[in-house]
Amino acid sequence: MNYNTPMQKKWNILSTDSKQISKLVEHLGCHPAVAAALINRGIHSPAHASRFLEPSLAHARSPFLMKDVGRAVERILKAIRRREKVLIFGDYDTDGITATALLSEFLRYLDADVDCYIPNRLTEGYGLSRDHIEKRAIPDGIGLIVTVDCGISSFEAVSAATRVGIDVIITDHHETPSVLPGAAAVLNPKQPGCPSGFSWLAGVGVVFNLILALRKRLRDEGFWNERPEPNLKAACDLVALGTVGDMVPLVSENRIYVKAGFEVIASNPRPGIKALLDVCRLRNRPLNTRDLAFKIAPRLNASGRLCHASTALRLLTTSDLETAHAIAKELNQQNAKRREIEHRIFSEIDQYLEKTPQLLEQRALVLDQQGWHRGVIGIVASRLVERYNRPAVVIAVADGIGKGSARSPDGFDLFAGLHGCAQHLEKFGGHKAAAGLTLRAENIPAFRRDFESIVCQKTKPEDFVPELVIDGEMSASDVSAEFADELEALAPFGTGNPEPLFMLSNVNVLSTRVVAAHHLQMRLSPPNPPKLKQAKPLDAILFNQHAVTPQPGHFYHMVCHIRWNRWQDQKRIQLVIRDWRSVH
Repeated sequence: MNYNTPMQKKWNILSTDSKQISKLVEHLGCHPAVAAALINRGIHSPAHASRFLEPSLAHARSPFLMKDVGRAVERILKAIRRREKVLIFGDYDTDGITATALLSEFLRYLDADVDCYIPNRLTEGYGLSRDHIEKRAIPDGIGLIVTVDCGISSFEAVSAATRVGIDVIITDHHETPSVLPGAAAVLNPKQPGCPSGFSWLAGVGVVFNLILALRKRLRDEGFWNERPEPNLKAACDLVALGTVGDMVPLVSENRIYVKAGFEVIASNPRPGIKALLDVCRLRNRPLNTRDLAFKIAPRLNASGRLCHASTALRLLTTSDLETAHAIAKELNQQNAKRREIEHRIFSEIDQYLEKTPQLLEQRALVLDQQGWHRGVIGIVASRLVERYNRPAVVIAVADGIGKGSARSPDGFDLFAGLHGCAQHLEKFGGHKAAAGLTLRAENIPAFRRDFESIVCQKTKPEDFVPELVIDGEMSASDVSAEFADELEALAPFGTGNPEPLFMLSNVNVLSTRVVAAHHLQMRLSPPNPPKLKQAKPLDAILFNQHAVTPQPGHFYHMVCHIRWNRWQDQKRIQLVIRDWRSVH
C-alpha cells in the first residue's frame, strides 16, 4: 500500500435492530436515527437512554470504590491535623494543571498547609524524580506529597521520600507497571485489584473522586457543622476541562462530569476560564467539547510547552478577573508562538519526506532532528498520524539525548510497542494511543528498526486505513431543527461517545465557495419526491480541502455530521461533510 497518496476511507455502516429502534422511539419520542445512534453506543433500554440524555451527578458511583481511597483520605486528614506541609506535584498538561488547581483549592479550603509544584517540561521532564525529593521536598520540610496525573512509575522518587520519612500518595490514570511504587496509597483505577471500573478517568477525574471521598469522610465526622460544606459541582468546570483536554472516553462518570462542567461554565465561570473564553471569542454562546479541546486546552498547554505550566495554574486559581485577563492574553501569545514552531517543524518533515519518499512505504514513522523544540513534538506526531495514518514517533535531540513523543491511530497498541523496544530506551510511559520516551541519540537507529519490525508484526496495512463508523442512512429531507436538537442532546461528544455520522444519498450541490483559504462551503438541495414542495436548501461545509475540491454537481452518497452552527446570536443547521462518493 502506498501511503503517500490520499487513501479511500473505509465506510462501516452500522446495522441496528429495527425492533430495538422502535422500542426507544416509542418511549423517548425521538427520531429513529437518534434511537439508532443511542443503540450503537450501547444504550438499549429506555431507562439507560433517559440517564444518558439527562446525566446527573446524583448518578455517579461512590468514590470509595477506588482501591486505596480510604488510605489516601486518612493520610491527608492526618497531615492537615498535624499541620504537616503538603506538596501537590502535578503534570504540565491541561489534565495535570486542572487536577493540581482542583486539589489545592479544596485542601486550602480545609486550611491545609499546601504548596504546588509542576516541573518544567524542557529542563526537568515528566514525573516526580529523586531530584525533586532531595532538592525541593526535603529542604522545604514537606511531610506529604500527593502526585496528580503522574507518579505511577516514580519508583526512585518514592523510595527516596520514604527513606527520609516523607509519605507519597500517588493519584494517576496512566498504564501501570507490573510492580507499583511503595507509596502510602496508590489511586489509579487501572491498577490490579481496583474494583471501581473507573479505568477511563482522566487524572483530574481521579482527583475529583479523592475530593468527593474527603468531603464525605468529613461530613461523617461532623466537620461541616462549623463551616459551609462545598458544593463540588462548582469544581466540575476544572474536571470537564481536564477530561476533555486529555481525550479520555466521555462515558459514564466522565460524561456526567463534563456535562456538569459545561453548566458551571455557562452560569458562573471562574475568572481564569472567563478570561480564556474572552481571548478565544467564545463568550455568550453554548460551548461544546471541540471548543475545550481545540481552543481552551491548547492555550493552557502552551505555557507548559514553551515556558512553564505554573502560568496556566495561576490563571485557573486566581480570583481576580483583571489578573486573569492579563495571564490569558499571555497564554494566547504563547499559543500563537507554539503554532509557528509546530508549523516550522512539520514543514521540515514534509520537505524531508518529499526527498525520501521510500520512508512512506514503511508502516511507522520515526523521525529525529537536532534542535527540534521538545515542547511541541507531540502535536507534530499527532499531525503526522492524521495525515499518514500510521504510528509516528518524533524525537528532539539535544546533548546526545533524544526526547520523543509517540502517537498512533487505532489498530496498534503504542505502549506495548514501546515495551518491545525497551532495551533501546532509557524510559517511556503513556497509553495505547500516546506515549513519551527518552533514549540516547546513538540508539535511535536501532530503535527505529525494531519499532518498525514490531509494528509490522502486530499490524496489517489495512489496519491503518481510516474508517468512518456511520450510524445509519437517512434522507436529507428529514434534516430539521427538531432533529438537530435531538442530536445535540447526545453531547458531550468525544472518545467513547463520537458525534453521530449519517449517510445521505442523492444530494445535489447548488453552489460552493472557498472560505478561510481551504474550507469549502456549500448549499445543498435534498432530493424532492413528487408532489411535495421544494425542500429548503441545506448549508454544508467541507473542512481542510487541499487536493480534491468538488464542484457544484451531485453527491451519490455523502457522510456527514448534522449540527447547529451558532454565530452572533443566530443558529443554522449545518452539515459537516466527512467523506463522499460522487458516482455509484
